[in-house]
Amino acid sequence: MTPAELAEVVLSAAHAVFTERGLDSAALPERTAVERPRNPEHGDYASTLALQLSKKVGVPPRELAAALADQLGRAPGVKSVEIAGPGFLNIRLDAAAAGQLARSIVEAGAEYGRSDALAGQKINLEFVSANPTGPVHIGGVRWAAVGDALSRLLRATGADVGTEYYFNDAGSQIDRFARSLLAAAKGEPAPEDGYGGAYIAEIAEQVRAVRPDVLELDDAAAQEAFRVEGVALMFAEIKSSLRAFGVEFDTYFNEKDLHDRGELDLALERLREQGHLFEAEGATWLRTTDFGDDKDRVLRKSNGEWTYFAADCAYYLDKRERGFERVVIMLGADHHGYIGRMKAMAACFGDDPDRNLEILIGQLVNLVREGAPVRMSKRAGTVVTLEDLVDAIGVDASRYALARYSSDSPIDIDVELWTRATRDNPVYYVQYVAARTASVGRNAAEVGLTRGDAAGFRAELLGHEKENELLKALAEFPAVVATAAELRGPHRVARYLEELAGAYHRFYDNCRILPRGDEEVTDLHRARLWLNDATRVVIANGLHLLGVTAPERM
Repeated sequence: MTPAELAEVVLSAAHAVFTERGLDSAALPERTAVERPRNPEHGDYASTLALQLSKKVGVPPRELAAALADQLGRAPGVKSVEIAGPGFLNIRLDAAAAGQLARSIVEAGAEYGRSDALAGQKINLEFVSANPTGPVHIGGVRWAAVGDALSRLLRATGADVGTEYYFNDAGSQIDRFARSLLAAAKGEPAPEDGYGGAYIAEIAEQVRAVRPDVLELDDAAAQEAFRVEGVALMFAEIKSSLRAFGVEFDTYFNEKDLHDRGELDLALERLREQGHLFEAEGATWLRTTDFGDDKDRVLRKSNGEWTYFAADCAYYLDKRERGFERVVIMLGADHHGYIGRMKAMAACFGDDPDRNLEILIGQLVNLVREGAPVRMSKRAGTVVTLEDLVDAIGVDASRYALARYSSDSPIDIDVELWTRATRDNPVYYVQYVAARTASVGRNAAEVGLTRGDAAGFRAELLGHEKENELLKALAEFPAVVATAAELRGPHRVARYLEELAGAYHRFYDNCRILPRGDEEVTDLHRARLWLNDATRVVIANGLHLLGVTAPERM
């Protein structure tokens, strides 16, 4: 029995109690939930439904709890119900009801853990969006891991999600990039405000290979050629490195397209219609202070040039016009000041900034080797890049390490820890369970042990304390997925998987799955194989949500 199924049993019992007592059934919720008690001695699950309903119907909570407990005690699969405190219900399942979960998980396979909790939500999720002026640095890599995991979580809970990478391919930073490439091609030092690092020389050389005549042009034409070709090459490199990291986007959106299609003018007019524009000092301003911003924002300068914020407005409007009800943007630690102006901008468009716009801020990441931070990349010159991280600890460990912590917490990634093939390496600890469960399956086949058909599964045999502990951990997975999606916290899945791994190791050490020697295969062996395989399913499903592989061998 899953927690969701037990919650339905609890609600059904409440309906029966209300009918018997002539209470108003309108007070009953459409759904309820059960939770695992912190202390396992208090039972398998707990319900607070009696406490929630007592005031609504004017019945003391313990009296209502007693009536619910009496009804629940008659339900198939419920072993016992105890009343605790002011009206908590502590519920124990019989072994058969608890054990049936193993069969349900194996039969559900990749679908186990998925739900419709966020069905009907159309979400645009933008992450990474690094400027195409250099390789993706470690801060952007964090958003690649977290953002991709979050997109998987949102889809697993029924949301309609479009992932997006925004290329800032217009503006002064691109001009500096082009000037840096031109200087490198000429063998000159990088401009004072330009970009350094070996990658600049590499890209300059690639541009020359595409445009052998580029240095014969005048400086303005040469700079434009380096801009066009250099940005395209940088785009391609960023996409390639992210693809190798397991991250693909539904849409790659170019800022330049906003300018070329006149979308900044369209946004300006829309804001003017809303009555939030004003002219001052020859410039066009958006009155964001009306909605809590610390100052009003310039959209168009007195010389006619657009500001970056004007492009932000146009881009937000473009997303909303494409039908996305909720725009989620992941930004780095240095963008905290953007939240107020972006929320105010959404309000200026007539949107509800709490419903239509969500901004997540990610904190800093350091790569640490032998206790000291790795300060810079050999190639990029100033930062640690995606390739540096992957070269140091691998794709799986990188993705797991970056997704394992709440994104609002700074983290240090210790190279020695994350490459260690020991249990203190979190990704190894979890992946080892994936490999061990697969190994058990192979070894079972060699000795002629199979699960058998579902009808012959004797769930009641799974009565050992460690079997029950593992079953309860497996039962939590759907709720963990739903909560992680709702709270935008993929780290919750990682921490859950580590708890599940611990529960499986304790089960494996205490409950022998395979027969020894000439020992006859029994229904207990088969039941434990179902539980082993159910664990493999959940570990694989959870790792998939993080974009990490579930190896069959290690």
